[in-house]
This record gives sequence, C-alpha cells and structure tokens, in this order.
Amino acid sequence: MNIPSELKYTKDHEWVKIEGDIATVGITEFAQSELGDIVFIEIETVGETLSQEEVFGSIEAVKTVSDLFMPLSGEIIEFNEELDGNPELVNSDPYGSGWMVKVKISDASEVEKLLNSSSYQELVH
Repeated sequence: MNIPSELKYTKDHEWVKIEGDIATVGITEFAQSELGDIVFIEIETVGETLSQEEVFGSIEAVKTVSDLFMPLSGEIIEFNEELDGNPELVNSDPYGSGWMVKVKISDASEVEKLLNSSSYQELVH
C-alpha cells in the first residue's frame, strides 16, 4: 500500500500535504480502497473556517456515504473542481489529482497531532 512519507495523516484516513500555511487534503489509498468506487464528493464548506475534526464534506461510494473530517483548523480556500465531473480520480490517484480541498491553516501547532507515515501504516495494518 502506498503511504507517502512526506505527507501527514489522520486516524480518519485523510492525508495532508503542508506547504507554508496551506494544507492540501485528500483521503488515503487505504480509505478509497475500503470505500470502493467513488461516485460523488460533496463539499459545500469553501470559504468557511472550521475546527480540527469538524466535518467539511462527504464522499459517496457505491456502498456507502462517509463524512470527511478537517485534519487541521482553518479556512477552506479551494475545492478541487475536477472532482465534480470525475470523482473516480480519488480512486485512481488519491495523492495526486484526487486531492479534495486546500485549507489556510489557522493553528500550526495542530500539525503535531497528525500521524506520520509509519504511525499511519501501523493504524491500517
């Protein structure tokens, strides 16, 4: 299973790529494989400021609908518009073109609470 070492992770199977005060967020390869074929991603929180672990959207697969949780507090500044027409990008490229939102981080100390790749690997094995 692909768990890139440069990313941070949550126990809810989101990944986080931090660049300055911007975090790009998506779901992990493990999460997309558990969900199965993804058919819809709903994120209506662009422009909102949410706290760590608040729900920022949902992801719908053939089998189930799951909430998406904020890995870090901040303002959602961008949604990956590509996912509107191609939600399956989350299945085919979860760490690349399947990213979901970009967040302007409001509390950088929360990064310390995220899992590194080895801790996340232990969680999913």
